[in-house]
Amino acid sequence: MAHRVLVIGSGGREHALAWKLAQSPHIKHVFVAPGNAGTAASGKISNSAVLVSNHTIVTQFCKDHNIGLVLVGEEALLAAGIVDDLRAAGVGCFGPCAKAAQLASKPSLSKAFLARHGMPTARWGAFRSAQEACRFIISSEFPGWVLRAHGPSARTEVTIATSKEDACRAAQEVMQDRMFGEMVVIEELLQGEELSCSCFTDGATVVPTPPAQAHKRLLEGDQGPTTAGMGAYCPVPQVPEALLEQIQGEILQRIVDGLRQEGTAYVGVLQTSLMLTKEGVKILNFKCQFGDPQCQAILALLETDLYEMLEAALKGQLCHTVPTWHQGTAVCVVMASQGYPRQHSTGHEVTGLPQAQALGLQVFHGGTALKDGRVVTTGGRVLSITAVREDLLEALGDANRGVATIHFQGATYRRDIGHRGLRLLQQPLALMYRERRVEATTRDVLPHLPQAPVVSGTRAGSRSALGGSAGFFDLKASGYDDPILVAQTKDLGTKLQIAQVCKRHDTIGQDLVALCANALLAQGAEPLFFLSHFACGKLDAEVTETLQEGIAEACRSAGCAFLGREVSEVPGWFPTGEFALSGFVVGAVERGQELLGLQRAEEGDVLLGLACPAIHGRGVGAVQRVLLASPLQPCSPAPGSAGHTTLGEALLSPARMYSPSLLPVLRSGHVKAFAPIAEEGLVGGIARILPEHLSAILDALSWKIPEIFCWLYKEGNLSAEEMAQTFPCGIGAVLLVQQDLAQHVLRTICRQEQAWPIGRVVSPGHTGAHVEVQNLEAALQLSSPQGSLSDGAPEARPQPARRRVRVAVLVSGTGTTLSALMGDTREPGSRAQLVLLISSRAGVEELRNAARAGIPTRVIDPKLFGSRAEFDSTLDHVLEEFSVELICLAGFVRVLSSPFLRKWRGKILSASPSLLPLVKDGNAPQEPPQGGFKVTGCTVHFVLEPPGPGPAIHREPVAVRAGDSAELLSERVRDAESRALPTALQLVASGAVSLAPDGTVCWKRESRGAALPGDKGGCESCPTAAPEPQERDGLRTGQ
Repeated sequence: MAHRVLVIGSGGREHALAWKLAQSPHIKHVFVAPGNAGTAASGKISNSAVLVSNHTIVTQFCKDHNIGLVLVGEEALLAAGIVDDLRAAGVGCFGPCAKAAQLASKPSLSKAFLARHGMPTARWGAFRSAQEACRFIISSEFPGWVLRAHGPSARTEVTIATSKEDACRAAQEVMQDRMFGEMVVIEELLQGEELSCSCFTDGATVVPTPPAQAHKRLLEGDQGPTTAGMGAYCPVPQVPEALLEQIQGEILQRIVDGLRQEGTAYVGVLQTSLMLTKEGVKILNFKCQFGDPQCQAILALLETDLYEMLEAALKGQLCHTVPTWHQGTAVCVVMASQGYPRQHSTGHEVTGLPQAQALGLQVFHGGTALKDGRVVTTGGRVLSITAVREDLLEALGDANRGVATIHFQGATYRRDIGHRGLRLLQQPLALMYRERRVEATTRDVLPHLPQAPVVSGTRAGSRSALGGSAGFFDLKASGYDDPILVAQTKDLGTKLQIAQVCKRHDTIGQDLVALCANALLAQGAEPLFFLSHFACGKLDAEVTETLQEGIAEACRSAGCAFLGREVSEVPGWFPTGEFALSGFVVGAVERGQELLGLQRAEEGDVLLGLACPAIHGRGVGAVQRVLLASPLQPCSPAPGSAGHTTLGEALLSPARMYSPSLLPVLRSGHVKAFAPIAEEGLVGGIARILPEHLSAILDALSWKIPEIFCWLYKEGNLSAEEMAQTFPCGIGAVLLVQQDLAQHVLRTICRQEQAWPIGRVVSPGHTGAHVEVQNLEAALQLSSPQGSLSDGAPEARPQPARRRVRVAVLVSGTGTTLSALMGDTREPGSRAQLVLLISSRAGVEELRNAARAGIPTRVIDPKLFGSRAEFDSTLDHVLEEFSVELICLAGFVRVLSSPFLRKWRGKILSASPSLLPLVKDGNAPQEPPQGGFKVTGCTVHFVLEPPGPGPAIHREPVAVRAGDSAELLSERVRDAESRALPTALQLVASGAVSLAPDGTVCWKRESRGAALPGDKGGCESCPTAAPEPQERDGLRTGQ
């Protein structure tokens, strides 16, 4: 059913809201009252002359025109209670009630609210007399003073003073002019980066928008008087993702929660103006609707149906809504009348609008009207020209080109919108590597090759080459103050032979550059320029050009210049079709910032592993030996690829290029050491960053091992020890991180790379080896494709895709494992799929996290049911509705009934914060270890009928250290649960573990190790999946 919507307002913001609503298939027509020339007659949009200041008339208009939703743009009407009046009359209205809108309309109330809830803001005071205000100003030592007074039409008058004299004079003028109320708020002038963070909210859930930055000053360079906004851009590249998460949770969510606790549910759009200061984020003020012009930039990026979001908010269902946003940048440039923001002229004709729209720009009208078929100016801010492009520089350029096509007398505008973001992006160490510009060219030494430039990287400081493999590089221009140069050279060795057999050379260039650049990261160095040497018996121009293109593209990805290459044709030295390729890279790091972490490692540090399927070094030699004994050819289907990838292509997977994503993390000071291990075995690579007096324990079940390694393990009949010594087993690099920083670093890395916590640093007494890899055999078996590729003919049919088991997670707001379960089930090759989250409590964080991940959620509140049987029956009905096959209890505090447990027998998993002992009936007490225990941990088990937990599936031991507090130990056990529950889920979902009829754990034999000769499979029952803990050098641990 199509709906009619009324948008109330006349500015660019309201035009943008109507424009976005009109795109919805649910919308039949959008009325705008009073509107402007842009909304007068545009497809689904038209203006209405209804008197918006009279709420009774607006109500009748809505009923007469069958309006299903009213969206109020003007904050003065929100403060006047139009939402309350419309809702009372049965008209749906999106926006906060009058009491909630005071958060924006009355500065003294908003400051008092922040103080009550302990939220960061500027130092401030509220005063009713000029004398009190002046005493406060004179006694304060601020860099400046901001005076806010509540004016007519819910407008806040803002005055900024840089001296005490000017501040006192402004306070006296405001207090004498009663049109601005009887109270003035005076606060400290904060210094830093200002931005606007907005969200949709239904009174409980907040759904944030990308951050925007408005430009308030009238003139370029942030000069001239303060305005309501001369432009904005979105998103703001200066703000890292971690800070946005903090703003969402600690500011936006706390504001909404605080209002709800005080009895005022805030439903609508909430915009906070924030200042990023040296002391942290501080709140400046609020708006109860999108700001103008921030709204124009934000909505230009919104890809989700706006009407559906508003409806979800009104129904209290925003927890189910995850909006999608365009990945580019939007820039909005405002064109204002001459004299704005003071007295300005109007009535001037506006021309050039079709030309601007022809450039692919969106022109939002503000102070315009139609007069005799012409568009004329009627207000201060006339138009908002908005461009959406791939990056900030391009968007600003196109928006400015659109402004240049539009003309009206006295037009005032800025051409530097987003200049702060541009300055940061153009720094040599900017996080956005793609914004770098390079001018690197060179000349090939062989005259019969194409004379195109070698090209490209993305590195400031590179200059034209001298010829051959020589070239200039201006180190000063690269932005370093006191650099230390770091150099590295690499070749690909025998891996080239696989490429030559497969006749695939498109990944070789990336492989070579990645190996070189990653080696520099071990010292915290950034790659500056790269040179290559190619030698062959007889030149193949096509192969040479392919290699050159691959190297150039890899240099662009690494952020370095491809400065030159040497090509040598040496007849008689190489067989036909073979060649040698090597690379040389030079990088830089500021003096004192070298990443020399060998002696900084400490017991308890965490090892973070980064995913990479590549095989290099000694591993390639082992691959060749396996292939010699195998009937397979490089053209055979790769394991687990369903025929989409050949074995040769899988073996040629290039190393990951880590420098763009990891360099900011390495230079943050949060990482002690970094080791690329693609060329070495897992054990040897990690040993390089460990001092002799420390060891490391890895858990192979904590990361996803690519199936190519599982195939090599089976096909080569290799032991787990040989695999760890020879292959990286899916880990391309390892970071050594202090334990309390590990989760923060991991979240940062996972925004661009696939990574896991794979192990920890221990004292040598904990393990007999320098690096011990636990559970590697089980992990290789768990991830291995069904059957060896050598079974049957080489041209075997591709294996069908494995079905993923449908899993529901039950929570009550007290668990911490949901994020781990979501991350694990998203991994390629996961045998489980999260299809539902059920909470016994509304408003818990897990509901929001699941909704953001696109997982359906349901709230089943036991308080609404008369008995446990009714609750369990409803729970069972919802589980069947989503065809759930397995259930994970993640902090679910509800006791389930015996009939429910019998029906779902062997299908419910839970984690207990203790290492359950081995007992015959599978039950054990849940109390944690008391004094004298050397180890605690957690156990994942099946849930059977009471009393107590069922038989164990997987255990995660946690060592009890001297001086451990109960709080610290509990936190480590919770971290262990986040590792153990996903592991157990994969074991059960894969069928490796099941519950036998007698109530014991049943393992498939092939999942626990190599089958004996003549063994036909079946299952092996045992009371727990984990072996009996044994004593090892004084530490009690599970093997």
